Amino acid sequence: MTAAGAPPRAGATRDGARRALPVWVAAGVAGAALVLFASGRTWAQVAFPAAPGGGVHTAPVALSGGDLAPVLSPLALASLAAVVAVLATRGLWRRVVGVLLALLGAAVTVGAWQGAFQAHMIAVAETRVTLTSMIDVVVSPARLWPVLAITGGLVLVAAGALAAVRGGRWPGMSDRYERQAPPLGAARAERPGRAERSLWDALDRGDDPTDAEGPGHRPE
Repeated sequence: MTAAGAPPRAGATRDGARRALPVWVAAGVAGAALVLFASGRTWAQVAFPAAPGGGVHTAPVALSGGDLAPVLSPLALASLAAVVAVLATRGLWRRVVGVLLALLGAAVTVGAWQGAFQAHMIAVAETRVTLTSMIDVVVSPARLWPVLAITGGLVLVAAGALAAVRGGRWPGMSDRYERQAPPLGAARAERPGRAERSLWDALDRGDDPTDAEGPGHRPE
């Protein structure tokens, strides 16, 4: 590898990091939004048919993801805050926030998984009815919403792990406001160019730039 090829390679690495950060932010926000959306949907309808010869038939109990896994919404909101914190931090702190985001995603995955069990659905539904003559339970689960919540949790785990491992290469929020001064050699190179243009402009006007009396003086 030659020394002349090093700067372009480093510049390409920085450009790649700048492009990767918006993609990562979109993935993190999408994962948290997916969990929030799924937690508000109905995950199951639990019906308690009445016993033969007595009892009262009760309407099915609708259970949302928030009913079965109350931790989902708080964890999703905390994950959104962690995504913003990754943008606001750098170095070691960014890696720490990445680990925290991965842990939040893992907690979301476990909570959604536990909330999808039928035994847990029945236990939660039984706390919402008062009849004791029920002999059977009919559970009608909606599998899509728990799967979406688990998927969102896995996306957050992957996003957090990526931030912990590679987040140190990504730019921070303040980088867009930082302006690099032009190289000293470039500034010096501009000055002769301007002087040369002024010389040619004077010649075009018919002035003698070597005249001691100054530009604009024409000999009679």
